[in-house]
Amino acid sequence: MNHSLDEHAARFDEMAAEYDEEESDEYRACASLVVEHASPRPDDTVLDLGTGTGAIALPLAEGAERVIGRDISEGMLEEARAKAEERDRSNVEFGEGRFREPAVPDDADVDVVTTNFAMHHLGDAEKRAAIDVIAGLGPRRIVLGDVMLFGEPDPDEPFYSPAVDDPATVGTLADAFTDAGYALTAVEPVHDQVGVLVAERVEPAGEPAEAGGATDADGEGGS
Repeated sequence: MNHSLDEHAARFDEMAAEYDEEESDEYRACASLVVEHASPRPDDTVLDLGTGTGAIALPLAEGAERVIGRDISEGMLEEARAKAEERDRSNVEFGEGRFREPAVPDDADVDVVTTNFAMHHLGDAEKRAAIDVIAGLGPRRIVLGDVMLFGEPDPDEPFYSPAVDDPATVGTLADAFTDAGYALTAVEPVHDQVGVLVAERVEPAGEPAEAGGATDADGEGGS
């Protein structure tokens, strides 16, 4: 991580009020794909990490039983809570939490985990640790939209900001999911440095896989 959590939180606190207006096209495309691939069931609990102003959590609350949004920025959380109140979404809750300490309530069994444009602030080892924590919650599906490297970035025009961002290669993320007991079932490039990965829990031999949203077996998007 290029900056401390407190520094990242302060930076997002400052931009919270204008954050939605400054979202990039790539961010919006990823958010749409994350919501599409998450595809929660009516009785599902969804955990949205790095929830920001609720771009993922609020749409998912329309179809899930419960959505838990977690972020390190109180300013972003205040924006998310205001939007939830405006939309009368009583089944979504927002609070402080982070990838390696998601602060999931004791009464919540997490079925789906989502995150969009947040994990790239972590270094590769921190991403692996975060994915291990997420996998330990036992969700059947994890959907990650983020800055990620499908190839070598142009050193003169990187999509991301090297001072605050630390994106991983798609291969590094895939290995982390595999080692945590999940298989990639969809890979959706949005840009050569942005995309969405969908990982499904690998069931032990002899146990039937749970029915979930449609995915492409060949790894190409299209649920």
